[in-house]
Amino acid sequence: MTIQWFPGHMAKARRQVTEKLKLVDIIFELIDARLPVSSRNPMLDEIIHQKTKLLILNKADMADEVQTKQWIAYFKSKGHQAIAVNSLDAVGLKRVTKAAEEVLKPKWDRMKAKGLKARAIRAMIVGIPNVGKSTMINRLAKKNIARTGNMPGVTRAQQWIKVGKELELLDTPGILWPKFEDPEVGFKLAVTGAIKDTIMNMDDLAIYGLNFLAKHYPDRLEERYQIREIAPDVVDTFDHIGKLRAVKKVGGEMDYSYIAELIVRDIRNENLGKLTFDFVDEYEAKEKEKELLVELEKERKRALKKLASEQAKSETNE
Repeated sequence: MTIQWFPGHMAKARRQVTEKLKLVDIIFELIDARLPVSSRNPMLDEIIHQKTKLLILNKADMADEVQTKQWIAYFKSKGHQAIAVNSLDAVGLKRVTKAAEEVLKPKWDRMKAKGLKARAIRAMIVGIPNVGKSTMINRLAKKNIARTGNMPGVTRAQQWIKVGKELELLDTPGILWPKFEDPEVGFKLAVTGAIKDTIMNMDDLAIYGLNFLAKHYPDRLEERYQIREIAPDVVDTFDHIGKLRAVKKVGGEMDYSYIAELIVRDIRNENLGKLTFDFVDEYEAKEKEKELLVELEKERKRALKKLASEQAKSETNE
């Protein structure tokens, strides 16, 4: 199954972000701590260009703490300031303004040297759907200003929100991108709830989740479902889970649709513990592979160009 989702309002949101860039000092890129790479919009760097940004790994309470620390260290090694927060319970939010001030210090120093008065930091908050933008804004502002919801597509318009005297936030609708180059990214986004379930095949999503757990968190599978690997015929695994969880049969047969939904809910509701779906070592390995392929392609083109040049010389001599 290939997962693609790019509603029309997201294309509009992209244009709005581009238009408003000049009004802000910094971009707050909110990403899912469970998906530090897969929940980043690859179009964003094209849109914001050299604008200063702060990476905020939200929902850190739901992510594998070891992996979150590794991702923050990884981003730092690439020159990006990153912090982990849990906006739902307002954990770590005090660091948002402080981190923004640290990132913007060179700009603020230049403004001070020119005799300009200090003012509130103007930030634009961006991120994919259901990553928790509105919840974070409401916690920062300490009142319900931005609309929230546990499904993607709740925020549809831009709005300015004041956060004390130090910060002004520009909220934006969640933006996905037209095409996922890596099909697995779509599955990771879907299994964590960033893509509407109404367009999903829940059986495929549950199977992806089980296979991922078997590879990365086999102990969680054993604890929850009393298995450590997926049967060659996944129906056998579904049957096992259905019997274990006392799923009622429909017309004498196991309700596989219900079992699939149950598995996905278990993943999302932390019944399988804190999970991270992007691993630093796997991502770096993929990046190195991409770089190697790019170099091989360059070498191939150079060889073809050299061969064509030699053939042209040979024909000329003849």
